[in-house]
Amino acid sequence: MDTTHLGLMQPSPDSRTPSLDMLGLARSLDQETLSRVIALRDWLTTTGSRMDDPNAVMTGFIERLIELGLPIDRAASAIEALHSEYAGIGRFWTPGEGTVVRYLPHGERREAVYQASPFAYVSKTGEWLFLDLNETPDDLFPILPELKSAGFRHYLVVPIHFINGAENGISFATRSAKGFDDRALTILRLVMPSFALVTELRATSSRLDEVLRIYVGDEPHRAILSGAIQRGQVTRIRSAILFADMREYTRISSTLSPESAVELLNDYFDCLVPPIEDEGGEVLKYLGDGLLAIVRDRGDDTGGAPQAALSAANKALRRIQAANNEGRFPVPISIGIALHHGDAAYGNVGSGQRLDFTVIGRDVNLASRIADLNKRLGEPLLMSKSFVEHLWGDPTPLGLHAVEGFEDKIEIFRP
Repeated sequence: MDTTHLGLMQPSPDSRTPSLDMLGLARSLDQETLSRVIALRDWLTTTGSRMDDPNAVMTGFIERLIELGLPIDRAASAIEALHSEYAGIGRFWTPGEGTVVRYLPHGERREAVYQASPFAYVSKTGEWLFLDLNETPDDLFPILPELKSAGFRHYLVVPIHFINGAENGISFATRSAKGFDDRALTILRLVMPSFALVTELRATSSRLDEVLRIYVGDEPHRAILSGAIQRGQVTRIRSAILFADMREYTRISSTLSPESAVELLNDYFDCLVPPIEDEGGEVLKYLGDGLLAIVRDRGDDTGGAPQAALSAANKALRRIQAANNEGRFPVPISIGIALHHGDAAYGNVGSGQRLDFTVIGRDVNLASRIADLNKRLGEPLLMSKSFVEHLWGDPTPLGLHAVEGFEDKIEIFRP
């Protein structure tokens, strides 16, 4: 890249770089301005760090900078995320709309766009990038023609590096004729370390929350974060229990590459999970080609959860059939779904420093054993007696059946 037109500024004392002469910067401001800068830093590290809405933090930060006299007409931040559905979160602030969120997708296209951006440039150099747009060629960065056509005069991009190596940043743009003067830049140098710190703290907390939720589910992740990490702790949840698995997955997957087998499972779970979540259920565990999900009882309403679980099961079966008809699987597949009502128990199981927050208990085991009957009876959907007792319809009894691990035979029904 031709750097002739780049206004590079020495690193600010954010992003873990060596500190500038902060005392010298502070002395260049009048006493009133300095007091307000200190107040903004305090707001970021106290109120801002604890706010529930991250958009409100961005908006509050920009509005306070404007109150300090900075002529900001546009601001944008890009923060890396550890999420299965997106690679990062962009927040864009304008006076008219406030802060708007855009999720930055995974993939080569997004990476190519990022590498050509000013954000990638400042992350690599560790320096602030300051551009007078009247003196900067359009082809320096793809975003510049857009900024110029919108009437912006100055454009500033600041890197924010996290301890874990994540590359992030924030940009400011102004239409003001005087642009960002020395006073404005001094204020930003003094407040950006606090903004960077709060951004990293919030991003780290969000990453932990999201990763735990993705891998163990809503309720377990909340329990873990609340301190339920001792071996042997058990939590019971009265609920409708749904257990589903694919028929003959071992035979089908033996003819596929590992990548194709993963794609099959993902397409298969795309048929199962949305109906469960749409009915208010939650997936507790993926078990190879199967899953375990629950729909919680709501107070004394013990009929709502089973009815919702049955609705989810029927929707999932229809989606599987539609996918088979459309040829979305390598070969047509069939599944078995078992429905039961009882206690889903979470427990910490393991040894030493390696534990698994797993689902255990008699009722979970029974749901699994009922699923084994699906193939034997040639039925895609089976229900236990304790489940149908809560239903409003009139299911068909299929008699008593022996299941592995249970002394008494189990009465089974179909819709």
